[in-house]
Amino acid sequence: MHKPVFITFFNIWSQYAFNHLVLFVSLLIVCSSLPSLFCLPFMAPIFSLFLSFVMLSWSIAQGQGPPSPGYSPSTSVRTVKFDQVFRNLWGPQHQRADQDSITIWLDKTSGSGFKSIQPYQSGYFGAAMKLQPGYTAGVITSFYLSNNEDHPGNHDEIDIEFLGTTPDELYTLQTNVYIKGSGDGNIIGREMKFHLWFDPTQDFHNYAALWTPSEIM
Repeated sequence: MHKPVFITFFNIWSQYAFNHLVLFVSLLIVCSSLPSLFCLPFMAPIFSLFLSFVMLSWSIAQGQGPPSPGYSPSTSVRTVKFDQVFRNLWGPQHQRADQDSITIWLDKTSGSGFKSIQPYQSGYFGAAMKLQPGYTAGVITSFYLSNNEDHPGNHDEIDIEFLGTTPDELYTLQTNVYIKGSGDGNIIGREMKFHLWFDPTQDFHNYAALWTPSEIM
């Protein structure tokens, strides 16, 4: 896997910043045959998809070693304001920042996303998230790291994705480590799906990835 990365919810920086990954948070529409903007008006019922992030926290390898499995980020990472570390990616009118969280939503006109201002080489990346209940089929809510801007067509990703569902089914959590674009058909990655045993729409739950020079957890 390429070395450095950015935290965002879309893409990355210049080649002079090593291969940093960016952290992305985004709302995506998935339809089998139509572009996503054409799909939106036909999604029933009309809804807004809300995603709140509380205490987006991480440790950077430059300042300290990677956390152990029992590591508690809140004891080692200072609290910062959202606009100090993230910037809008698209849909700023579909974002609302509160004192300790940000809410993003989706309607017929647009979704929303944001990304980290700085790239990161390794660390612990996590967020407390609460998803929208009800009919969300066709929507993907994602939290991922990528270096696509540095390596278009040959990039790496660490993905945490929530696949939309119907009111009678729970969300599916999908994770993936995606290596060097896999554009030649020889997919290099590790995709896993988890049928959650709890309801992620009822409360905030912590989701995180630990990325060290030798492993991803």
